[in-house]
Amino acid sequence: MVKVIVIGSGNVAQHLITAFQNAEKNESGISLIQVFARKRESLAALIPIQKVTNQFSELLEADLYIIAVSDDAIESVSSELLFKNRLVAHTSGSVPLTILNNNNRKAVFYPLQSFTKGAAVDFRTIPLCLEAENSIDFQMLSKVGKLISDHATAINSQQRKALHVAAVFANNFSNHLYQIANDICKENQVPFSILKPLIQETAKKIVTLDPEQAQTGPAKRNDQITIDAHEAFLKDDNQLKIYKLLTQSIQHNGKKL
Repeated sequence: MVKVIVIGSGNVAQHLITAFQNAEKNESGISLIQVFARKRESLAALIPIQKVTNQFSELLEADLYIIAVSDDAIESVSSELLFKNRLVAHTSGSVPLTILNNNNRKAVFYPLQSFTKGAAVDFRTIPLCLEAENSIDFQMLSKVGKLISDHATAINSQQRKALHVAAVFANNFSNHLYQIANDICKENQVPFSILKPLIQETAKKIVTLDPEQAQTGPAKRNDQITIDAHEAFLKDDNQLKIYKLLTQSIQHNGKKL
């Protein structure tokens, strides 16, 4: 039985807790033996309270400790662990493995997904990016990862940093563009819901097509009459700047502008 402890109580921690508890129900050979949360009551609805501690001195012995806290807290939390020579992983996409305290064996257990509190996800579909200092520890990470996900992959710190930047473009920036589209719709008394089938179709295309192949629109066609009309329509300076920059980027096919 692989024993796991999750340290944290935020979005990522809560989704990991749920994933590990689901794996336990399936008798997969994993056991979430404890969770650390500074406010124990914050997890009362998710896990039996007797499994939650707010004291580092009360942490049990486990095969893997997963630090699922904000990026700027990882280093300090890892330095508060009182034990030595145990396998400790963080869940950040942008923080290097080396940030973890030298008292313990270092690893990364990064789920490549955007988590929202209260929004259920199928963890088996989420890619897990794994990194460890040696092959034995990686085997343990991989074993744990495969018990909750169908996509557990070795990714080094440099590759993970690149993935995190790419994910910001693919997820955070695209969502911001949805917000701009929503604003434009509201300003012109058009329901944003009309765009949802288009958004869904665009996302569906890249399952089978390369994004370059899936690209459409006036910039791709070099339809300058439509581009000029759009730019004349946009009165918000920020929206206009973004429109022009993205149009140029598409026309140059991502090359340096």
